[in-house]
Amino acid sequence: MSGFLAGVCIAILPFLAVGFWLGRRTARPENLGGLGTPVEHATFETLHTASLAAPPLRAGLTEETARRSARRLRTLLGTDALCLTDETEVLVWDGVGSHHRAEIMERLAGPLESGRGEAFRLTCEHADCPVRWAVLAPLTVDDRVHGVLVACAPRESAVLVRAAGEVARWVSVQLELADLDQSRTKLIEAEIKALRAQISPHFVFNSLAVIASFVRTDPERARELLLEFADFTRYSFRRHGDFTTLADELHAIDHYLALVRARFGDRLSVTLQIAPEVLPVALPFLCLQPLVENAVKHGLEGKADKCHIQITAQDAGAEALVVIEDDGAGMDPVALRRILAGEVSPSGGIGLSNVDDRLRQVYGDDYGLVIETALGAGMKITARLPKYQPGVHSAARLTGGQGRAAS
Repeated sequence: MSGFLAGVCIAILPFLAVGFWLGRRTARPENLGGLGTPVEHATFETLHTASLAAPPLRAGLTEETARRSARRLRTLLGTDALCLTDETEVLVWDGVGSHHRAEIMERLAGPLESGRGEAFRLTCEHADCPVRWAVLAPLTVDDRVHGVLVACAPRESAVLVRAAGEVARWVSVQLELADLDQSRTKLIEAEIKALRAQISPHFVFNSLAVIASFVRTDPERARELLLEFADFTRYSFRRHGDFTTLADELHAIDHYLALVRARFGDRLSVTLQIAPEVLPVALPFLCLQPLVENAVKHGLEGKADKCHIQITAQDAGAEALVVIEDDGAGMDPVALRRILAGEVSPSGGIGLSNVDDRLRQVYGDDYGLVIETALGAGMKITARLPKYQPGVHSAARLTGGQGRAAS
């Protein structure tokens, strides 16, 4: 869907360039000083101006985003004034003739209801006011009018009517992309809530049972485990930020493993090898802990002997490479593919599909989980995390840490 909208944006820009060029050539011919033909120069200016106007609009239609984009939109059209409205009020007026606000608002009912633009002569008692005509072009997202773009000019112009319509459609595409971004954010939030809800009740019960078992025999040990449990749950249920750092995620995993080892004792050993330089890397919140929980579950399931889990995080140039490997029961690759495709849910614990989906949503399809497994052969999960990705920033406190090996 986002690819289609991007294609629409690209298709519309040439029309904007032609309209912009015609307006500039008619109103203010310029000597381009050897910077290319007039069309090439106008195309460059249009693309550059559109690129500056787009980011604010990608946050939706508000007074602030309208204010930040209006000047660029007016430059695209070459008009004396431009305003953006929502369904009830003028959000911003850029240029001259702001005393026409009330008259503009009186004419919005038609475009808001029909979704069709219109042009009309402005009534004005100011002899020195340069704007006499207004073009109203609706801003439509998902067949619903969210506002109106209004271009004001000294005289009626068929070119301006068409150009205003094209710019309004381009703005509508940006607003639709903003809606998609908001939907994506809500989806990620819902998936994090699902992860929290799916934290195994058995793990919580077993952890509390283990802590209770030490209360009389080893009170100090019980106190330490209770603090581990509190820190783990505090991290898992925190309410700020979609992203965290690799250091914070590993710190939470330390708390989780301390509780698991208290229950299973010598049956479970864990080795961590972490490169210090990848600790600040940002990644989706609760992204690695479910993978470790999966390794614990499948590493000990159906086994009476010991299980070993190895967690490594390596510097791989522009990426951090995280590998979680266990020597447990493994899984049928066909069943695994069905789980990752969302066709079936894993029995108990937290499924791998949630983490795989979130990595693909944030970084793209090339960054899904790579899982190597077979029945009786354990499981190896590899996650590649770009060190820099637009929009992926952690506001969480870096807990610090260092490369270490422990068992």
